[in-house]
Amino acid sequence: MAGEKGFIGSIDQGTTSTRFIIYDHDARAVASHQVEFTQFYPEAGWVEHDPMEILESVKVCIAKALDKATADGHNVDGGLKAIGLTDQRETTIVWSKSTGLPLHKAIVWMDARTSSICRRLEKELSGGRSHFVETCGLPISTYFSAMKLLWLMENVDAVKDAIKKGDAIFGTIDTWLIWNMTGGINGGLHVTDVTNASRTMLMNLKTLSWDEETIKTLGIPAEILPKIVSNSEVIGEICKGWPIPGIKIAGCLGDQHAAMLGQACKKGEAKSTYGTGAFILLNTGEVPIKSGHGLLTTLSYKLGPQAKTNYALEGSIAIAGAAVQWLRDSLGIIKSASEIEELAAMVESTGGVYFVPAFNGLFAPWWREDARGVCIGITRFTNKSHIARAVLESMCFQVKDVLDSMNKDAGEKGSLDNGQGEFLLRVDGGATANNLLMQIQADLMGTPVVRPVDIETTALGAAYAAGLAVGFWKEEDIFESGEKSKNSKVFRPTMEEETRKKKVESWCKAVERTFDLADLSI
Repeated sequence: MAGEKGFIGSIDQGTTSTRFIIYDHDARAVASHQVEFTQFYPEAGWVEHDPMEILESVKVCIAKALDKATADGHNVDGGLKAIGLTDQRETTIVWSKSTGLPLHKAIVWMDARTSSICRRLEKELSGGRSHFVETCGLPISTYFSAMKLLWLMENVDAVKDAIKKGDAIFGTIDTWLIWNMTGGINGGLHVTDVTNASRTMLMNLKTLSWDEETIKTLGIPAEILPKIVSNSEVIGEICKGWPIPGIKIAGCLGDQHAAMLGQACKKGEAKSTYGTGAFILLNTGEVPIKSGHGLLTTLSYKLGPQAKTNYALEGSIAIAGAAVQWLRDSLGIIKSASEIEELAAMVESTGGVYFVPAFNGLFAPWWREDARGVCIGITRFTNKSHIARAVLESMCFQVKDVLDSMNKDAGEKGSLDNGQGEFLLRVDGGATANNLLMQIQADLMGTPVVRPVDIETTALGAAYAAGLAVGFWKEEDIFESGEKSKNSKVFRPTMEEETRKKKVESWCKAVERTFDLADLSI
């Protein structure tokens, strides 16, 4: 890649862990460090994080990655040009601007405690569940930040009092980190980027500013909201007390949008990220497309204050890799997540077992908050290998459901042209290291799956955004490099069409069995 010698750093703050990665001018990772943090489950369907623990995890990751890079002979101290930031989206924090302390634990994106607020709004508002779709592209759902913010405003006395006193400020994880990294109570910058803002339900997709009518309708005070900036611009400098004071924060994107940039997805191209959940985005270019098939209208990215906005259709799946964690942590069927591939490969099929991980309801394209997990088709023949394989298949079936909806909405599938006019799904995220999972995905879709050499494209996307802002890279370096696809591994379908069709029909039966189960007696 062209560009000045040096390094770009990337903070990747995910749902279960934080990482800091240092990239050289060829976009190669030269050092990284990762820290897992605590997940809190105070009640069924509730998920929380400690914002202070997340803050500390970022500090530790930066310091350790710098130490590793220096030990390997890289002059990062003198050569770090900027850092980018990417984060778990929708996760909501309200904190005191005078003390800098959170007023409640962070409510995580998959948390479902706001279902009663959602139902109430659906009844009260003329447009029901779709009341805000025209402005923000999103249905009323427990998934989005506005509902979590309303819950905090209605149920937490410290939040109510701070809002009255004018001491409360709201943000998603990116806002919390940037505020603290640029000074905190001593002049920290209260900002978010267009992609994270697009997931709150409060931003107008066309104007890219907070929608006054929406804020008024929901009763959210405008003064607690951060300023919205683009994905690629110098936001501010890191303050003293951090491992890299004076370094510019120059890129910020929600994790799925960062993966879009890391995969260099242009108009008509789709990617699927497999992490705790799974997230499929199709870049629809400069025009937002309204979905008629259960998808979300959102942003791909906006690479500079004056740059054109790229929009996307998104299908969000709440439980993907989290189902593997459940097998490990709750059932003890595996000791580590990596064991599932070997266990599932011991059988050639699931033996008629279908697993639907609707632990907190179902997201796209079903949007059923009354759904709960089911495992059907169990017989005396069923063993743990069948269950493990059914869990892997559940991830792939959910991705297929979303891609089918995208195809209907966009009119044609996104494509990475391989010279034969095939649709190729680009994949990334930790779970894609599982070759069996990728082969199952190709088989159930009936189209090839492309895995890049570097599967951690989320962190790379944030680095690209920062590098573009400070002139370290140019857009053509990112979007016109053929090297990535040349070295990618392609998984091609081998399943017979008739088998695929029957399995999809069985999967749909299983999904229907999950509906209306939220009030089962304990």
